[in-house]
Amino acid sequence: MKGRKSGGPDTIWATTSKFAPFAIEIGGFWSIFVVMVAEITVKDAQSAERGSLWLSGAGLRPTRQRLALAALLVGDGQDRHVTAESLFDAASGCGERVSLATVYNTLRAFCDAGLLREITVDGSKSYFDTNMSDHPHFYWEDSATLTDAPVSELEIRRLPKVPEGAEMTSVDVIIRLRRI
Repeated sequence: MKGRKSGGPDTIWATTSKFAPFAIEIGGFWSIFVVMVAEITVKDAQSAERGSLWLSGAGLRPTRQRLALAALLVGDGQDRHVTAESLFDAASGCGERVSLATVYNTLRAFCDAGLLREITVDGSKSYFDTNMSDHPHFYWEDSATLTDAPVSELEIRRLPKVPEGAEMTSVDVIIRLRRI
């Protein structure tokens, strides 16, 4: 359901629907109706608004799919690491109709706009991080998950000299872990 906050831009509101009986007396006769009652879920409205602001801050057009995926990525205000497949599963689990190809394309657009950072593990598995600050990661081999490592505990004293005609764009630190 689409709602309008007073004084604000259009916001996508997630709703749940219930059917409720409703009786009314008209001219001495009672009529019973069943009406659908929509409940706005505040958390979902807040998630949608956060996602919308995140997109507009990067100048991205807020399509239905982008808004839904943005709400899943940043709606609760927490940083996360997702794969295209895990985001697709989360969207599908929320009833959002979006293809896996659209998820891949949207994640690429978010990266190109500077909203996400892509972290590649083993040259084949891509994770997308909502935390855009420079920080290391733990890669948990047993569960194939990526988590933030404490930046305060990382110390890099020196990096190799950059070859002539090149510039360093970033340094990614991925610490591989296995539970024992």
